[in-house]
Amino acid sequence: MKAIQTSPDGTTEGLHIDEVKEPATGDHQVKIAVKAAGINRADTLQRVGKYPPPPGTSDIMGLEVAGEVTETGAGVEKFKIGDRVMALLAGGGYAEYAIADQGSVLHIPEQMDFINAAAIPEVFLTAYQSLFLLGNLKRNEVVLIHAGASGVGTAAIQLAREAGAKIIVTAGTDEKISFCKNLGADVAINYRMESQFDRLVKQYTENKGANLIIDFIGAEYVSRNMNAASMDGQIVLLAFMSGAIAQEVNLGQLLSKRITLRGSTLRARTKEYKADLTHRFQNDFFHLFSQQKLRPIIDSVCPWEKVGKAHEKIEQNLTIGKVILKVG
Repeated sequence: MKAIQTSPDGTTEGLHIDEVKEPATGDHQVKIAVKAAGINRADTLQRVGKYPPPPGTSDIMGLEVAGEVTETGAGVEKFKIGDRVMALLAGGGYAEYAIADQGSVLHIPEQMDFINAAAIPEVFLTAYQSLFLLGNLKRNEVVLIHAGASGVGTAAIQLAREAGAKIIVTAGTDEKISFCKNLGADVAINYRMESQFDRLVKQYTENKGANLIIDFIGAEYVSRNMNAASMDGQIVLLAFMSGAIAQEVNLGQLLSKRITLRGSTLRARTKEYKADLTHRFQNDFFHLFSQQKLRPIIDSVCPWEKVGKAHEKIEQNLTIGKVILKVG
């Protein structure tokens, strides 16, 4: 089969399509003929050697796909050959065929195409996990979502909106600010114009702070996040785009406010965890796609011959929502 491969230097120019061995289908797995794959920032990190795949998984990039089932392994009961599906992967999505554990696979709603379906698994499951399984977000609570116009950010805004939360986001352009507000954010802060987002969060919440903060930025935001957090507030760290080493953090606030600071990744979780997460999301929110109350946000669609340009666009923070790779 054909798949996108990286070069040793990790450059976008080095990304190329090559022949590789087609993966074998194991027990409780399905093989998917990939029609579209979501591109995530994690893929750009893997390309440069900063986010290696978990042991025993494919070294091909790609954490989410949509396509048709072509083969099922022993023990697969929910899917049959020809089913239109979307899937969460630990890797292997930038290829003509991908293998997925059946617990991380969902049927594509009848009215949805492969492009839109490929924009759902990684970002919506990450957002769902962060908001509800880790963050315990409740109706009328305040959530601060950094990188609100990102793939996970746009998913989190919609899920928090449907859960009845009050939503504050940060983003870096007026266009992104406007988009986040139209999507459901109550307050949107342009961090390039107002770096002290914690002050505005306190102002909006009448000095109570945000009950939950979803952060991708890391080092530069640690102190301001703790300042913006409420009593018993929770901070869920999903990435550290500004660095992993925070300087001069006042741990006094962590104690006095009883703040919970926790980190999370999804890729390296066990297949059992991912299956449970997928099942919970399906029960709680997945039906809202068919009702058009939730929608994947797609910035652009890229033919896989131009995957390097797509990576560059993501690395330059020029996107709103997802970039989707059209495979084949």
